[in-house]
Amino acid sequence: MHLVLWTMLAVKVIRQKHEASADILRLLDEFRRMVNICVAVGIQENVSSLKTLSLKSYHHLSRDVLGYYRLGAISTATRILRNYRSVRRRNPETRMPYARKLMLTTCYGFKIQSNLLRLPIKPRQYVYVKLNSHTLKALSGFDARSITLTPVSVSISYTKERIEIEPKGYVGVDRNLDNVTIASLDGTVRRFDLSKATKVKSTYRFVKSRFKRNDARIGRCLFGKYGEKQRNRVQPLLHSVSKRIVDEAKARRYGIVMEKLTGMRRLYRRGNGQSRNRRARMNGWSFGELQRQIEYKARWEGVKVIYVPARNTSKRCSICGYKTLESTQRRLWCPHCGAILDRDENAARKIAARGLRFSPNGPPGESNGRGTGTGERDPNPQSRWRQVKSTTHD
Repeated sequence: MHLVLWTMLAVKVIRQKHEASADILRLLDEFRRMVNICVAVGIQENVSSLKTLSLKSYHHLSRDVLGYYRLGAISTATRILRNYRSVRRRNPETRMPYARKLMLTTCYGFKIQSNLLRLPIKPRQYVYVKLNSHTLKALSGFDARSITLTPVSVSISYTKERIEIEPKGYVGVDRNLDNVTIASLDGTVRRFDLSKATKVKSTYRFVKSRFKRNDARIGRCLFGKYGEKQRNRVQPLLHSVSKRIVDEAKARRYGIVMEKLTGMRRLYRRGNGQSRNRRARMNGWSFGELQRQIEYKARWEGVKVIYVPARNTSKRCSICGYKTLESTQRRLWCPHCGAILDRDENAARKIAARGLRFSPNGPPGESNGRGTGTGERDPNPQSRWRQVKSTTHD
């Protein structure tokens, strides 16, 4: 009997603070200058591919900088140009981008020796960054893939290969502004409270709305300062929820199903009929950050993640599939089967059922209420799968 296993490359990043020396600051400034040169060349030549931009801009960069830093600057500029092209399609008046912050990203040349990160600045000349015990513990046993250096922090990405766990079932994740509800097809439901994160964002939004300084530079500095404080308070709450979701899915050997939430910000633009406070609350919703955390933690543990369309997950009954009617206090009433359902639990169950339907081995019309399923798989575009065949004998 031939058993087909799938492996995937899982990536994590560890970040720590440090104090940059004068040599590091000069290197970061030169890297930023090279990125801006590449961005200007890319806009002038109307290119955004890595290969074409390398051919067009490499000879414009300083020969005094090591070659892999030049390649890193071209790669960084490529990402900036692609984002600029995407935004410009929606808004032709978008200003030309440029790199403001001091930053360096490279996949080559660095080395971890004992408790030091060695970074070359010139041939056979190095600068060193001391790594703390937490960083060394996280990197123990793994290969460092790349580093991102700023004047105040260093981030090191590390990888490992994981074998995908073949799921016995699926758990649906319904993300809401004040809570996250998960449900599986066996009837298990759990709710995680995120109202504290919403309250923290509301508090900082109120504080920032009271700034009276009319100097744009000072205002940008203050907004950045309070924005960082807000993130430092909200991120641990999201990490706690995402870790508990992934741990539960792994313990039960379940896959995770989430909705593809696209175009959410367009729903809450000025002029769409919502109040200013409502727009601010919804535009501060961290649904994308929670999704990112669940996805990379699930990949690290070998848990499969599936994305399904977000249409009608809260409007169709998870029991019979009939269109429900709104009741009170986030309750739904189904006129067909008479069930009274919690809105979030109903949505989580529908998402889990759609995950079974969209999985490769799922039935074509599973739990869609009207038998209109197509049975097609909704692939994750960020997954890079490799097939490994192993042979077992009965």
